Amino acid sequence: MQIGPLSLLPGGPLFLLAGPCVIENDSGPLAIARRMAEITGELGIPFVFKASFDKANRTAVDSFRGPGVHEGLDLLASVGKEVGVPVMTDVHTPEHCELAVGKVDLIQIPAFLCRQTDLLLAAGRSGLAVNVKKGQFMAPWDVGHSLDKVRSTGNDNLCVTERGVSFGYNTLVSDMRAIPELARFGVPVVFDATHSVQKPSAGGKTTSGDRTMAPVLARAAVAAGCDGLFAETHPDPDNAMSDGPNMIPLDEMAGMLKTLLAIKRAVSEGG
Repeated sequence: MQIGPLSLLPGGPLFLLAGPCVIENDSGPLAIARRMAEITGELGIPFVFKASFDKANRTAVDSFRGPGVHEGLDLLASVGKEVGVPVMTDVHTPEHCELAVGKVDLIQIPAFLCRQTDLLLAAGRSGLAVNVKKGQFMAPWDVGHSLDKVRSTGNDNLCVTERGVSFGYNTLVSDMRAIPELARFGVPVVFDATHSVQKPSAGGKTTSGDRTMAPVLARAAVAAGCDGLFAETHPDPDNAMSDGPNMIPLDEMAGMLKTLLAIKRAVSEGG
């Protein structure tokens, strides 16, 4: 997968998609992107900055959603230009895909929308790189149909993300067998460490979760052979406006990534 200057390959160096859950203000994304660029630069990790301009699937109607598509995409474009890194954001409608062209480098299909044909086709036709998140309701071998919808447009610049599967009420479980299963599709496989620890709607009007388990699952996923990691991060997760219980504190990212690189080397050396 080619994202800006980055070539992200199955079996290649571990790469990172990371940033805050949602754009909370004008200054936060830039500060987080700069710090993450410093960390990944020192560690030699290919890095794509991620933030959402709209959280369209919040639990409650009065939950904070973000600045909206136009203001959000303009801000993300400026972050990418100032920090010098590729940028990714979620899209929720075919129109979002069109508007994202020239603003970001990678568009992400949310897990709940991974079967929406019109959205997948619009994403493919945008010419941007596309990350398809596997739905919590979907077996790993079934996501191939979603990838084929994007590929039908002639766009093969793809990756796929595992983010846990629904298991009972308010609970997700990560089956690491999904990683080699997804690798069969011939695209880079990403593991979403932070959304995988969600407890959907368990906080009443919000999603709950346990961020302390995110590094644990990330270590397991790298050992299982994922090519990239998705992780949301924030300087003060307890006061974040979306998904705070699941985000990794910004000052803990460097330590976690060093451990993951060591695991990646051990797996590679082990053949």
